[in-house]
Amino acid sequence: MATKATFWYHLMAIFTVVVWGTTFVSTKVLINYGLSPAEILLYRFTLAYVCIWFISPRKLFARSLKEELIFVAAGLSGGSLYFLTENTALGITLASNVSLIISTAPILTAFLSLLFFHKERLTSQLIYGSLIALTGVAFVVFNGSFILKINPLGDLLTLTAALMWAFYGIILRYLNNYPTLFVTRKVFFYGVVTLLPFFIFHPIKFDSEVLLKPVVLANLFFLGVVASMLCYILWTVTIKKLGMLRTTNYIYVIPMVTLLASSLVIHEHITLIALTGSVLILLGVYMAERRSK
Repeated sequence: MATKATFWYHLMAIFTVVVWGTTFVSTKVLINYGLSPAEILLYRFTLAYVCIWFISPRKLFARSLKEELIFVAAGLSGGSLYFLTENTALGITLASNVSLIISTAPILTAFLSLLFFHKERLTSQLIYGSLIALTGVAFVVFNGSFILKINPLGDLLTLTAALMWAFYGIILRYLNNYPTLFVTRKVFFYGVVTLLPFFIFHPIKFDSEVLLKPVVLANLFFLGVVASMLCYILWTVTIKKLGMLRTTNYIYVIPMVTLLASSLVIHEHITLIALTGSVLILLGVYMAERRSK
């Protein structure tokens, strides 16, 4: 139960995952307007970087080359690789599918923490919870691949994105001694830098007519300023204050938000199998993450 001292951090975590739950739908809207996954990420992170530059410390580099490389890894895992796999998946499969599978990130984070931080202990609760959640993922993948005739590549890409986010959570623990705004700005910077080589093989198609459409501008502003700059700051703060496992536990809220948003905004059909899978995923994540309290 949250104390008065931690109440606001729990509230920040809830706000963040609710916003992130709607980003799947917002990204899907931009994809439907012809923007590629890489273009969406470039515009999103560039906007976030420009905005955060005005409020973050003017320091440019980390204290050592090793820690600078850790920032590069953070930009890769929490930036370019995560969003390329997630956004590409959104162009292939349902937004609800993506958010449901992404909800396995807390379980993956817990297992990685066992690997990197030996103080963590593997419990039966974690094992059973993981198996239940992975069963739920199988339900979602089966539903998308065979009933809705969606390419299963989208589901595999989403699992990769979940793994990248888990690595991002681990990496942030090595950067606790840096100011939150500095960490967030560096993540955006290296997220953009590590994305640029992708455009050598897939050149960006700048279409001013599409970009100036009010619905496109509104969604890019939401993704760049609210979902990226603001929410990345809040997420980093909550990880520092509540701990990695307690914070990532809130990711289980995302599927419920996305299921509702995708149904209301882009009219995706939610089947009984998808709902069953979502219940199993949420139950498994809850069981597994109780060990972190």
